[in-house]
Amino acid sequence: MTTAREHTEEVATRVTEHVALARLIGREPVFISTVEKIPIVARANSPVLILGETGTGKELCARAVHQLSRRRHLPFIPVDCGALPDFLFENELFGHVRGAFTDAHRDQRGLVAMAAGGTLFLDEIDSLTPAAQAKMLRLLQEGTYKPLGADQFSRADVRIIAATNLDLQHLVQLKKFRSDLYFRLNVLRLVMPPLRDRRDDILLLAQHFVQVLCDEAGISRKSLAPAAIEQLSRGAWPGNVRELFNVIQQAVVFAEGPTISTSHLAVSDDGLPPSAVAGGFREARARALEAFERSYVENLLRKHNGNVTRSAREAKKDRRAFGRLIKRYQIDRGMV
Repeated sequence: MTTAREHTEEVATRVTEHVALARLIGREPVFISTVEKIPIVARANSPVLILGETGTGKELCARAVHQLSRRRHLPFIPVDCGALPDFLFENELFGHVRGAFTDAHRDQRGLVAMAAGGTLFLDEIDSLTPAAQAKMLRLLQEGTYKPLGADQFSRADVRIIAATNLDLQHLVQLKKFRSDLYFRLNVLRLVMPPLRDRRDDILLLAQHFVQVLCDEAGISRKSLAPAAIEQLSRGAWPGNVRELFNVIQQAVVFAEGPTISTSHLAVSDDGLPPSAVAGGFREARARALEAFERSYVENLLRKHNGNVTRSAREAKKDRRAFGRLIKRYQIDRGMV
């Protein structure tokens, strides 16, 4: 017979699970199969590897794992590995002691220490240099690290969740990623499917984004016109859920009336500019992704009057990484 305490704990567990998974929206079987694994993965303490294309929600997945774990009351520290130059990696991750270098006037904790007892989320793990990979391997194998200038190792009690949009196994074969690090990371695997494999979720997500964005802006909720729904459903969405959110965000801003029409959607009938369907699949996908990235960065800069810091914050990107996108696409902040 279930006691009152056991019943209360069961209810609390269900509520926590509901809240943690609330932002992972979808009904497609390929998506649900991943979401159903999250509570199971969360109960373990092993490293997690999250795979998926850009914009599929890998960080949301990582946060859900953390929120459902025993570590949920302790820090969740995200690290954009692609934004960390090799010469800053050790200092950012492991910190330093006073006198470690010229400007080290005091001890400084690194991100590993900040995540103590919690979760360290390593996004774009594939971008780590060989030297950084070696140091990360020690952290995983031994649970220790050495701050710059320290004469002894420190112990780290953190759970590692890594994410990548590349095929790490292929990078191992190409000798671009350490096999031992790959096997240490690839203990529990979660795969976030691309939006093109979740066609029936597009409308569900779009309507959710419209509702959330209208509520955040304090305006009356808008609706999607039938033609707009059809156009969204036909989209190729190379930028996945993130691209869909960006398109809906623009539409909510520019639709002055109660209805969002096709004229408010910054996407063509097939979801791609005509040039994007020329050539092979890889080339077409690369061009479409570049078009999305350029448009996304330009629109954020326009929204924030060219302010890189605020734009990067809304994009949930490190400012330096966002700055590299501006430079890559030669975007003039004064002209957006």
